[in-house]
Amino acid sequence: MITIRKAIVNDVKQLAIVSKKAFFIPHQHAIPKEIMDNYLKESFSEENLTEEVTQENYEYHLIFYKDELAGFSKVILNTPNKHLKDQNVTKMERLYLAEEYYGLGLGKKLFDYNLELIKKNNQKGIWLYVWIKNYRALKFYEKVGFKKVALYNFPISATETRPNDVLFLDIS
Repeated sequence: MITIRKAIVNDVKQLAIVSKKAFFIPHQHAIPKEIMDNYLKESFSEENLTEEVTQENYEYHLIFYKDELAGFSKVILNTPNKHLKDQNVTKMERLYLAEEYYGLGLGKKLFDYNLELIKKNNQKGIWLYVWIKNYRALKFYEKVGFKKVALYNFPISATETRPNDVLFLDIS
């Protein structure tokens, strides 16, 4: 019923669709349409996702529910953050679910999968950015033990940023 596997190039078309849907839902009322359209087009293009899925240091994992792609994660091992003293930490750049799969525990299963991967790679923790008004995500990350360490202005265009919390989970 639930499977998780590493993404491959053949998954990119489906990955692009889920990426856009998952990003759009929490941000739809905060980002002007033109800026949102450009961000989705650039950040989640098939070309960009193909490049990332094939990069050695990027770990994309897909979660399927009843054989349908429900969401995915993207982590980058050994990615320091200036707000953290440890160098061997992982950046969790994405943990996305399509809205129709909310409430099924899939985000937690995918997070736990990544946590095990990160531990196997001797990382001391996980850090991420999350928009300060993405209350659903903030609640999730707080529940699994993340702590706020800083604030970051996340660029969504050449002229616009959105305030994000920098969160960290110490696993050492």
